[in-house]
Amino acid sequence: MIQIVNPRRAIAVMLTTTFVTWLGQRATAVALPLVALAETGSAWTTGLVGGAVGLPMLTSAWWARDLRQRLTTGGALARVLAVQVLGLLVVPVGAAIGAVGPLHLATAGLVTGAATTLSGPGQRALLADICDGAGPGVAARMLAWQDFAHRSTMILAPPLAGWAITVGGPLQLLWAEAVGVALGAALLLTVRGTAVPRAEGAGVPRAESAAGADGAPALRHVLARHPEVRRAVTMAGVGGLAWFAFTLGLAILGAETGRPGLLVSAGMTGYGAGSLAGALLAPMLVPRLPPLGTMATGWILLGATFAALPAVTASLGLIAALAAVGGFAMPLGIAALNRLITTRTEGAERRAAFAAESLVHDGAVSIGLLAGGAVIGLAGAGPTLVVAGATQVAVGLLAGPWLLAVPGSRPPRRPAARRSSLR
Repeated sequence: MIQIVNPRRAIAVMLTTTFVTWLGQRATAVALPLVALAETGSAWTTGLVGGAVGLPMLTSAWWARDLRQRLTTGGALARVLAVQVLGLLVVPVGAAIGAVGPLHLATAGLVTGAATTLSGPGQRALLADICDGAGPGVAARMLAWQDFAHRSTMILAPPLAGWAITVGGPLQLLWAEAVGVALGAALLLTVRGTAVPRAEGAGVPRAESAAGADGAPALRHVLARHPEVRRAVTMAGVGGLAWFAFTLGLAILGAETGRPGLLVSAGMTGYGAGSLAGALLAPMLVPRLPPLGTMATGWILLGATFAALPAVTASLGLIAALAAVGGFAMPLGIAALNRLITTRTEGAERRAAFAAESLVHDGAVSIGLLAGGAVIGLAGAGPTLVVAGATQVAVGLLAGPWLLAVPGSRPPRRPAARRSSLR
């Protein structure tokens, strides 16, 4: 647990940092391919940064194990964001001096990928640690608000990026993202606190067998120790793997039906609107709902919408409505997963659990997008959507709480009773 003099202010700083950094990242996602194409003249280089970003994340179970356990303060996370700023400056500085090539793009991707691999789970774990002393359920609510801050940038960033590119060109956005992340680092420096031991019997027993001598537990050990978290992370991984069926599938279906771009635009618009609505309600709903059942229900709903989409391609409105249902369920499922992690783990295990969730989900998304085109080419877009949806429904039914009891599971830990001032 982190002892903070002013936890309300620290929580506000953490949420603001999430919004600022993600707004810059989503805006740059529009600008970076344009800069890469303009500077190198080669289309293949436009995806080089994205590919390089994924490598540190996919290998993080090995190189990041000890590092993530040191990210227990705002200052430590601020230093990670400072490294990310250096990576973000590689491309705009190179463009300013006329020397952007594949090496610069790959370097930028590797550095920023390594930094985001550490900072994402680290910020969630620190926010949960800060909230531990504020009362039961506060950590789950604040993590849900953090997810809302993250998702709101999906709506705000693309039009803002389009306007900025029209006014000043894409290169200006790259400088702006570096400034935004630097601002986030400065904000995190103001989160000051010290780790204090939890009273004996008030928390989750330490998994001594899961941690090495340095106190850094392996991701697989943490998942093995907490069956409910493992089942929830499995659902997240399957959902990430199937995500390509929605994005690539709708894009290809639109091209095959003579409406290129329309189906995927309707689907993504509906999904974004539903997702934002779900994220807005998640802080109020999730603390009152069973976490594993909530997550399983969300994944079942998303799978059902995937399977139904090929039958309604004639109507853009129905596509948007179905996608909105799936989008609404996702923030509730993610908030439920965060609640499971915060109530089942603490300290080193908590940081490892958040890292495992990020690795499994984000890694599965990358693998799915990489292989998705070939799968759709072999099976067709419609059947791929149906199979992907049915798979998510099946995994939600099997991993949910209603079929099998969870051996070795523990009831949620109950922090010492304190009246929370964080409503």
